[in-house]
Amino acid sequence: MKKEQILVPVDGSEAAERAFDKAVKIAMDVDAHLDLLNVIDTRQFLGEIQDTVITGDTIYQMTQDAEKYLKSLKDWAHDSLGFDNLDYHIRYGSPKAIISYDFIQDHHDDLIIMSSTGLNAVERMLMGSVTEYVNQHALADVLIVRTDINNKPIK
Repeated sequence: MKKEQILVPVDGSEAAERAFDKAVKIAMDVDAHLDLLNVIDTRQFLGEIQDTVITGDTIYQMTQDAEKYLKSLKDWAHDSLGFDNLDYHIRYGSPKAIISYDFIQDHHDDLIIMSSTGLNAVERMLMGSVTEYVNQHALADVLIVRTDINNKPIK
């Protein structure tokens, strides 16, 4: 029988970290493997800097920052809850497509657990909610976390 695999995309927001916390506890309960994912959306910088090319140094620094962040979450899961059945991944491109299709096809995750949003209202209006897109298009089931561990709504 195939072991359950859960994908948890995180973006550095408090809401995403609450979803990660819940995902770790669910994975522990059902003996599942967690794939922790951070998508570096390099396209977001193109509009801000117009025709300027993102340098290799910038991408390298973004990757280093993402890896440090993901490792801190992995360490927290181990140190706080004794959970080690977790791998972390960094991808580049559109978070919507990578979370909904690409990563699921590559890693065969059964469930995506993510927060309701990491964006403010203006960002959602301009960019569209990644969560909303994933919920409608993902190749796996989606669990959207709207509360923290004490069942209080995430702001």
